[in-house]
Amino acid sequence: MKIRLADTRGFCAGVDRAIEIVKKVLEVNGAPVYVKHEVVHNKTVVDELKSLGAVFVEEIEEVPDGEVVIYSAHGVSKVVESNSREKGLEVFDATCPLVSKVHAEVNTYAKLGYDCLLIGHLNHPEVEGTMGQFDTSYGGSITLIETLDDVENLKFTDGKNLAYVTQTTLSVDDTLEITNLLVSKFPEITGPKKDDICYATQNRQDAVKQLALESDLVLVIGSINSSNSNRLREIAERSGVDSYLIDSISDLEGSWLEGKQNIGVTSGASAPEHLVKELIDSLEQDYGYSLQGSREITDEGIAFRLPKGLR
Repeated sequence: MKIRLADTRGFCAGVDRAIEIVKKVLEVNGAPVYVKHEVVHNKTVVDELKSLGAVFVEEIEEVPDGEVVIYSAHGVSKVVESNSREKGLEVFDATCPLVSKVHAEVNTYAKLGYDCLLIGHLNHPEVEGTMGQFDTSYGGSITLIETLDDVENLKFTDGKNLAYVTQTTLSVDDTLEITNLLVSKFPEITGPKKDDICYATQNRQDAVKQLALESDLVLVIGSINSSNSNRLREIAERSGVDSYLIDSISDLEGSWLEGKQNIGVTSGASAPEHLVKELIDSLEQDYGYSLQGSREITDEGIAFRLPKGLR
């Protein structure tokens, strides 16, 4: 009975940067430090930062005037930025640079007076932040697209002043279906010069597709509110393999392993590597599986600088 471990997994550069920002700000300013939304979507990471003195809030109004606040990796709206200034907050921005790229695209389209389509998931904080970056005072609008039916129902007459962007953590395959339909319906629509779906999302999805071919069960370590982790589980499942999303080894159910000879293991972009180690150790020691190959993670060659004042 074998364990196959994806060599592209775990923390991406944006998550590394966001966690480092919170730890640095706590080190410099001391506790408490307020964080707008979970800095990354992982329960283990959030619990660790809480223990160090981070206080996570959903609304900027929950932060006392004049305090320090950190924006999560998912980004925030212009309203949140404005309210932070009004409250005199000292802001450290942990927005992933790849999300900031999408914000810049949205701002450009708004100033051109374009109507903009955002492909993403309703109520995801990245989507809320990106839609909240669009300034409608220039005459354009922003519309969320979740499905192919949403594209079919669009009433724009042509694509001359129409553009689209995407949430960074979507399924590459699903997004391609939607963008292909958009281009077919609106041949003159403007899209991003470079794909908005981040490198880490794409790399982890490619790796789990290969993992699914070699496994009869795939375990994805990641939290339920992690978009990229959910996409990994869905991709494995679509490949015809049983797949489960678990926060940690405590969520593993022995019944899932019955009759399974080849277990594939990967982790989402916000899941710490020690959770992978704990799972592998348990599968080996408690269930008799053996790891095939190395535990090493492929270096993706991407790193993001910390904000000024923290370097």
